[in-house]
Amino acid sequence: MNKKQLTERDICTKYITPALERAGWDSATQVREEFPLTKGRIIVRGKLHTRAQYKRVDYVLFYKPNIPLALIEAKDNNHSPGDGMQQALGYAEMLQVPFVFSSNGDGFLFHNKIATDGIIERELSLEEFPSAEELWQIWSLHRGITGQQEKLITQDYYSDGSNKSPRYYQFLAINKTVEAIAQGKNRILLVMATGTGKTFTAFQIIWRLWKSKAKKRILFLADRNILVDQTITNDFKPFGSAMTKIKKRQINKSFEIYLSLYQAVTGTEEEQNIYRQFTPDFFDLIVVDECHRGSAAEDSAWRQILEYFSSATQIGLTATPRETKEISNSDYFGQPIYTYSLRKGIDDGFLAPYKVVRLDLDKDMQGWRPDKGMLDKLGNEIEDRIYNQKDFDKSMVLEQRTLLVAKKISDFLRQTNRFDKTIVFCENIDHAERMRQALVNENSDLVAKNARYVVRITGDSEEGKAELDNFIFPDSPYPVIAVTSKLMSTGVDAQTCKLIVLDQTILSMTEFKQRIGRGTRINEEYGKYYFTIMDFKKATELFADPDFDGDPVQIYTPQNPDDSPVPPDITEDEHSGEDVLYPETGDEGGDWQYVANNDDNDGPRIRRYVVDSVEVKVVAERVQYFDAEGKLITESLKDYTRKTLSREFASLQEFLVRWNSAEKKQVILEELSREGVFFDALSEEISREYDPFDLICHIAWDQPPLTRRERAEQVKKRNYFTKYGAQARRVLEALLDKYADEGIVHIEAPQILSIAPFTGFGTPVEIIRLFNGFESYQQAMHELEQALYSA
Repeated sequence: MNKKQLTERDICTKYITPALERAGWDSATQVREEFPLTKGRIIVRGKLHTRAQYKRVDYVLFYKPNIPLALIEAKDNNHSPGDGMQQALGYAEMLQVPFVFSSNGDGFLFHNKIATDGIIERELSLEEFPSAEELWQIWSLHRGITGQQEKLITQDYYSDGSNKSPRYYQFLAINKTVEAIAQGKNRILLVMATGTGKTFTAFQIIWRLWKSKAKKRILFLADRNILVDQTITNDFKPFGSAMTKIKKRQINKSFEIYLSLYQAVTGTEEEQNIYRQFTPDFFDLIVVDECHRGSAAEDSAWRQILEYFSSATQIGLTATPRETKEISNSDYFGQPIYTYSLRKGIDDGFLAPYKVVRLDLDKDMQGWRPDKGMLDKLGNEIEDRIYNQKDFDKSMVLEQRTLLVAKKISDFLRQTNRFDKTIVFCENIDHAERMRQALVNENSDLVAKNARYVVRITGDSEEGKAELDNFIFPDSPYPVIAVTSKLMSTGVDAQTCKLIVLDQTILSMTEFKQRIGRGTRINEEYGKYYFTIMDFKKATELFADPDFDGDPVQIYTPQNPDDSPVPPDITEDEHSGEDVLYPETGDEGGDWQYVANNDDNDGPRIRRYVVDSVEVKVVAERVQYFDAEGKLITESLKDYTRKTLSREFASLQEFLVRWNSAEKKQVILEELSREGVFFDALSEEISREYDPFDLICHIAWDQPPLTRRERAEQVKKRNYFTKYGAQARRVLEALLDKYADEGIVHIEAPQILSIAPFTGFGTPVEIIRLFNGFESYQQAMHELEQALYSA
């Protein structure tokens, strides 16, 4: 057997796996081959999408299930043992493992990140591969892990028997947290972007601490009832009878796992806060979900609970840590022990990327001033001043503005899919109700068929809140459009939501990420690969904030930025002395409404002016893209494609050599698609009559393009195929016609000979016989492609 002729997979099977087994590694529990790291970023161009190349490690070696210790990158025997090391080190950084190996089947190159003798890399024979215990002892000694700590750190994960592994970032978060607790850390902050499995991660942390008996009584706190109920029925279900939900302000101390809405364990002074029925040392562990909402503030009810149970280990979970002068997560929990950001989730392909439709309205940008003595719709004289974006739908209602926003939302859905789940964020409950009415009228045909096509889901509407589960459930077609203010800003797992509308002034990065988070989940079964943000209130200017960690793939902005002034940054201080915040009742998340101040203390307080006669218009738009790495590109799609092609090919000649030598052109097209080149979108912009070959040559090197039909006709005129028999020539002519109609990818397809018109020439086997065998048929196809692209 010639080892040089073996594939990479053969090298793994015949040499690397046996070496691991000889070293004592258990193939069933410790060795994972072709271990997936990422799914590949979803790249969006226009209405089209594709996935970039995913990352997969040839071997990940685990000391215990889901506790990675080392990895191996394999190459075939035409490479040296160390040729895979650079690639392996990149994977090792993602997995944060200390031991890295590369092999070609002759031996191993061993990279030891924690080597104490100064020799980081050394070569090993196949027989010298270290055992799991050897590597674990080196790692344990390096980290100072004691025997008692090791017992907790190596406690098994929960498994349902399916051998399903957490994603790489989830077991990193779980392992880091458990290890920190084993080493005595009692305040821990985990930051994980919405849609990356915070609750599942929390469950595995709790499970391992509970099964090891390191933590015997545990409290899980959330701020929304739906979050608690979802957690009990889904991720936390394996706790079974050991688990209870605190409700109706009743305490039963016989359970081990307690889940609670934080409002259920706090109360007025008279109720004496029900949590005080527990002794301060009752709980060993407290996990606070969405901890940015309450525990970050020193005077919050959550902070009171945490301080009462101060002896317990406490873990804060959030997608959006808050850091202001008044509120700080890190001040209480410390710096995050692990962060998996929105940007990383999108880059890895676990979260949906998004486009932004930015619509600037003229009155928002220029402001509006009433005529002297002008009365509003309700007969109130309007205070004479300039009203602008921060006033609209709070102290000033322009009804035409609401109608325009509703129309633009509806127009977008008409051009995409009118049954795409949509969330519209409004300023307050009053604004949400007016928006609901406007959307009902804009979509009267669909509302007539089902009144739940548009629903207002706010804290004061029991009917609306009852529809929340239906909105979230992928199989439920209604409601389609959910109009809200703040009730749906967190904790709503809307996997199929494809449109997020922001008609709400957003003052903080935390709130911005919360709104975006409603759409970041991917659901391939229902065709949800990306979503769109429609922004009417310049909220997406927060993309420029250095704290923002996930770039959009596309933005619509005014055609000429100089045509209209950029409004000043909106800060919380701008509201002081001008507007007062009053909470509206019934909304668990705090639904706020602005009330205009009135200098005349004796006069009536005008909550808001309502004006129905002022026209509102949309400013012009242009499109911008973000590339596969999330970098903003401001040029046209053609310019971006030209730059991408110039990175792939140094010259036209290099491209032609690569193209003509490719056994299948589809391979090259797929590679370019993964780089963000979408030929369908370019065809739409330039011409659908051109082959991808002509699009590439025309865009990158300004070559005059030929249509597919022109290329096919040139080949026919040159009479290239006289050496073939009459029947074979007819097959080749039919292939040329097929190329002219549908393109090169279609005639390369294996099934091409089994469809019309080729079925008229016989079966595929009979057609291949016309060319004296399959190899001769392939040679004829190669000559046909050379003839097509010789012009």
